[in-house]
Amino acid sequence: MATLGLSEAEREAIERLERDVIQPSMAALVILEFCTQPSPVIEKLAADYAAKGVKRVTIDVAKDKLIAAQFRVQAVPTVYAFYQGQPVADITSYRSEAQLKSVLDQLLTQLKIGDGATTPRHADIEPLMAMGEQILAEGDAPRAASVFRQIREMAPDDLDVAGALARALVAGGEIEEARTILAALPAESADKPAVSRAQAALDLASAAPAADTSALEAKIAANPDDHEARFELAGAKAAAGDRDAAADALLEIIGRDPDWNEGAARKRFLQLLEAQGLADPWTRAQRRRLSALLFT
Repeated sequence: MATLGLSEAEREAIERLERDVIQPSMAALVILEFCTQPSPVIEKLAADYAAKGVKRVTIDVAKDKLIAAQFRVQAVPTVYAFYQGQPVADITSYRSEAQLKSVLDQLLTQLKIGDGATTPRHADIEPLMAMGEQILAEGDAPRAASVFRQIREMAPDDLDVAGALARALVAGGEIEEARTILAALPAESADKPAVSRAQAALDLASAAPAADTSALEAKIAANPDDHEARFELAGAKAAAGDRDAAADALLEIIGRDPDWNEGAARKRFLQLLEAQGLADPWTRAQRRRLSALLFT
C-alpha cells in the first residue's frame, strides 16, 4: 500500500498492519477483527488456539479509518482470517463460540497450520485416499466413489473417508445417497473439516438443479444488474459442476453490489471454496480474485 502523501498517523497505521497482520500471517492464522468493541468470544478463542497457530488483531474503525476504508468495511464487526498475506475467509457471520471453533478447526486443518495439521492415517489407507482424490479431481466421480466405498469398508469410522465418499457421490449426481451418508454420521462430526466440506458440496448441488440456463443468461444480457438471475445462474452452474462459471457469476455480483441480498453472493462464493477445499490451488486463485475486489 503506497504511503505517499499520508499523514504520520496514517503511515503508522499501515506499518502496524504490515507488522501485526501481514508478517505474522506468513506462519500463523491471523484473525483480523474490525470493531468498536472487541468480541470477548473471539478473544477467548484466540487465547485457547494460540498454541495451534492462531493470532488475533483488532482494528478500531473509529481510529484507523484509513485501514477500514482500504478493506471496505461497511459494518462492524467485520472479521477476516488471514494466512500468508491473503484473506482466506470472511468469518463475520460466525458469532457463537461453537461456530467459530468449527471454522477455526477447519481452516487450521485444511491449511495445515500448527496442531491443526492432518493426522496421518493407517499406511494401507493413505495411498488409496490419494488415488481416490486424484480420480475425483480428474472428473471420474463414479470411479472415485467406488474407490472410497472400498476404503470405507476398511475404515468404516473414518470421517475423512465418509466425507470423500459423499463428495464423490455429489459430483456424480448421487445426491440422495450422499445426503444419507452425511445424515448417518454422529452429530458431533458436523464441524469436522472433511464432513463440513462434503456438506458444503451437497448444499451447493441442492441449491439449484443443473438445467438449461439460456433463459437466465438472456435476462442477464438484457439487464446486467439482475443479480437474482445471476445468482440463480451461479447456482445452476455449481450444480452442474462448472465451478469456474459459478465463481465468475458470484464475483460479478460482488463486484457490482457486495451487499446485495445481505451479502448472499459472497456467502455462496465462500461456500463454493469450502466445497472445493481451502488448500486447493483453485481455491487459492479464487481467493485472490475475491481479495482484488474487496481490498483494492
